[in-house]
Amino acid sequence: MKLRKILITCPPMLRSIDRYRDRIAALDFKADCPEVVQVLDEDQLCARLPEYDGWIIGDDPATARVFAAGAAGHLKAALKWGVGVDNVDFEGAQQAGIPIKNTPGMFNDEVADLTMAYVIALARELVGVSQGVWNGEWPKPVGISLKDKVAAVVGFGNIGQAVAERLLASKMRIQAYDPYYQPDAGLPASVAVCNWPEGIENADYVILCCSLTEANYHLLDSELLARCKRGVRVVNVSRGPLIDEQALGEALANGQVHSAALDVFENEPLPSKSSLRRFPKCIFGTHNASNTQEAVDRTSGLALDLLSELLAASSSGR
Repeated sequence: MKLRKILITCPPMLRSIDRYRDRIAALDFKADCPEVVQVLDEDQLCARLPEYDGWIIGDDPATARVFAAGAAGHLKAALKWGVGVDNVDFEGAQQAGIPIKNTPGMFNDEVADLTMAYVIALARELVGVSQGVWNGEWPKPVGISLKDKVAAVVGFGNIGQAVAERLLASKMRIQAYDPYYQPDAGLPASVAVCNWPEGIENADYVILCCSLTEANYHLLDSELLARCKRGVRVVNVSRGPLIDEQALGEALANGQVHSAALDVFENEPLPSKSSLRRFPKCIFGTHNASNTQEAVDRTSGLALDLLSELLAASSSGR
């Protein structure tokens, strides 16, 4: 059987690619694994994609232009590695005749674990304490207790609900925001389902777990942050553009926001001149919330299998 050429541009999968060589071979794939720090840009993708039958996408700009370039060559199917799909132009893929899927439900626990770590670290200023000890100091910041604190969990799908389980274990109270969530009778009394941004002024934490859409771009802007309780803590494990970073910087500077834990940013990697770097109480990640070996293995295996199915369906004309 002729080997099917695929391009893989997802950094977590690429870093562990040797673990999947047998599976790649068993599926009759020939995989190209370029060095990718975060993404390939549009021009790079347009130049490369035409020579491949399939593409496993990371956070790359999977635009209509990119799909059209691929379809003008050999590209027959694509698979978005992971849950978030805001970087994928599905209409553009359809217009180019490229079938595409993602791998939903893969990272609920991993993202929720990191979110809880951020919540605790902000409450006790753990990063500053650790850094102080490394510098020969002995800092003892006064933190806050989590019990009875209110967390506004924005996005109450699989990840948001997994986050809620961990917050409830710390005896926090939850205000859940999600227009698509249908509450059932089994919700604990400490969970309230609210219409955004009803009650946001009560929140000690605002935790973003929702997908990025045109409607919620800059969901946290200067107006919304001004409505929050003074000293609120912000956690974002979803997508950077949910937050207006300029407004967040101003709110950090005037004390309206105590601190933020950001795994994602409007521009990635975080620019060296970002004003957010002025605030040592903040915690910065590298868009890495889902990255455990177990989750990467699980998702990469599924991505390969699904891409194989899409290519087989494409070849059979279905």
